[in-house]
Amino acid sequence: MIQLSNVSKVYPNGTEALKKVSLFIKDGEFVFIVGPSGAGKSTLLKLLIREEKASFGSIHVNGLDLMKIPKRKIPYLRRTMGIVFQDFRLIDKMNVFENVAFAMRVIGSPEGGVKKRVKYVLKLVGLEGTEKRKPHELSGGEQQRVSLARALVNRPQILICDEPTGNIDPERSYEIMKMLVAIHQRGTTVIVVTHEHELVKEFGGRVIRIAEGEVTHDTFLPTAYNPEPYVQTMTETDEEVSSEQESDLTEQKEATDETTQKNAFGQEDQKKKEADEE
Repeated sequence: MIQLSNVSKVYPNGTEALKKVSLFIKDGEFVFIVGPSGAGKSTLLKLLIREEKASFGSIHVNGLDLMKIPKRKIPYLRRTMGIVFQDFRLIDKMNVFENVAFAMRVIGSPEGGVKKRVKYVLKLVGLEGTEKRKPHELSGGEQQRVSLARALVNRPQILICDEPTGNIDPERSYEIMKMLVAIHQRGTTVIVVTHEHELVKEFGGRVIRIAEGEVTHDTFLPTAYNPEPYVQTMTETDEEVSSEQESDLTEQKEATDETTQKNAFGQEDQKKKEADEE
C-alpha cells in the first residue's frame, strides 16, 4: 500500500518539483504515471524508494512512514520493492546469472536458494540459456529483461518501472509491457512511469497524470487487452520449474540413500573383518 498526503518536494536551488500531491495506491493495483519531462515523475519515484525525502507532507509505503524512517532501515524498505530502470543499470563485468543473483546475495540469501530462484526468474522472462552472456552481448530488449528479472528475484510486493521501454524498439516495448501486466495479474503492485501514450492506451488501467509538480488527472482507462495467454505461459513456467525441482530432490534423495547404503555395507564389512581377526 502506498499513501501520499499533501506531499511537496523543494530542492535546495528553490525548484518545487512536487506540490501538495496526494495519492493512494492499493495493494495489487496496476498504475501508469504519465506527464511531460520535468513534470515531477522521477521525483515521485525517488520519494517512494526514499532516495529523496519529501519537504512537506506524509508518505507511507508498505506500512513504513518514510518521513520518519531511520537511514539504517531504508534497505529493508527497498527489499519490499523491485526497481526497473530505463538505462538497465546492469554490471558490465558480470554475466546475466551474476547480475540477477547479485540482488539476492547482497541481502545474504543462501547460495542454494539463489541458484534455484535465478534459474526460475530467467525462465519466467524468457532468458533461459543466456546465463553466461555479458550485458554487451545482449540486445536492448534482452538487457531490459535481465533488469526485470533482477527486480523480481526477491519477490517484491511493489514493482516500480521508470521508463522501462524508453531505450528499446516498439516490438520489444510491447513484450516488456505484456510481462508487466502478467506479473500484476499474479498479485504484484506495478507502477510504470512512461511517456509512451500508445502503450498506455493499449494496456489501460489506472492512469495518473502529473504536470508542473501536480496531479492533474487520475482516471481509469479501459482496455481490450487480454493478459490470460501470457499469464498462462508464466503458470506453465512455474509448473515446469516445480517439476524440475522435484526431480532434483528425488535424485538427491536417491544419491543420499545410495551413500547411506554403501556406508552401512562398509560398516558391516568392517565388523566382519574385526570378528575374523579375533
